[in-house]
Amino acid sequence: MTAPDETSPLAPVPGRVPAHERRVSVVTHPEATHHVEHVVGGQFDSVLTPRGERHAEAIAAALHDRIDESARVAIAASDLRRTRRTAEIIGQTLTVVPALDPRLREKSYGEAGGRPQSWLDARFVPPPAVGDRLRHHDGPAGSETRLDVARRIYEAMMDLLTLEVDELVIVTHGYTAGLVVAAWIGMPIEAAGHVAFPVPSGSITTLREDSRFHNRAVVTIGDIRHLDS
Repeated sequence: MTAPDETSPLAPVPGRVPAHERRVSVVTHPEATHHVEHVVGGQFDSVLTPRGERHAEAIAAALHDRIDESARVAIAASDLRRTRRTAEIIGQTLTVVPALDPRLREKSYGEAGGRPQSWLDARFVPPPAVGDRLRHHDGPAGSETRLDVARRIYEAMMDLLTLEVDELVIVTHGYTAGLVVAAWIGMPIEAAGHVAFPVPSGSITTLREDSRFHNRAVVTIGDIRHLDS
C-alpha cells in the first residue's frame, strides 16, 4: 500500500477531484469501554476493550485482503482514543500513517458524556417525528444538535474527497457514519434530519465512485462478516 505523495497523508488538492475509480471504506470503531460499562459515549474518550482490539485486527485484515498492494491509500480517523487506536491497527496492517481529524468525532452529548446511560435516558428529549429535527436539542447541556454534527462531517468529507487516492479509509462512530454516507451521496444537509443506517460497532460500509461517470454508489452498509471468527 502506498500513501499519497503529499507531505501530509491527507493534504487536499484544492479544486481537484480524482479522475480514477475510488473506494471509500467507512469503519465504525469496535467495542469500547463505554459499551460494556453502560455509560454514555459521544465524545467521552473511552478506549477499545480487549475484544475491541481483536475486532480492530479483523477489520484491518479484511481491508488488507481487498486493497491492492499498488493502491494509493489514505486513512482518516476521529481523534478520540477508540477510533485513533482502531486507525492505528489498520494503518500498521496497510503500512499507512492515519491522519486524525476531530471533525469525525462522535456527536457530543455534553454533560451526559461518561455518565451512566440511565442518567441520560431520564433526561433525554427525543426529536419530533416531523418538524425541525436538525435543530432539535435533546436535553443535556452542551449536547450537539444533528445540524452541528452534520456541518462538521460534511466539511470533513468535502476535504477528504479532494484527495488523489484509490482507497480511502474513514474510521468514525456509529452516529457519524450515517452522515458520512449522506455527504457521499450528496444529500443536502437540510434533508438529513432522518438519515440513519444500520452500522454496528466494528462494521465496514463500502462506497464506490466509478471512473467514467463519477456515479457514487453505496455498495454495502454495516458489513460485519469479518467479525465472524
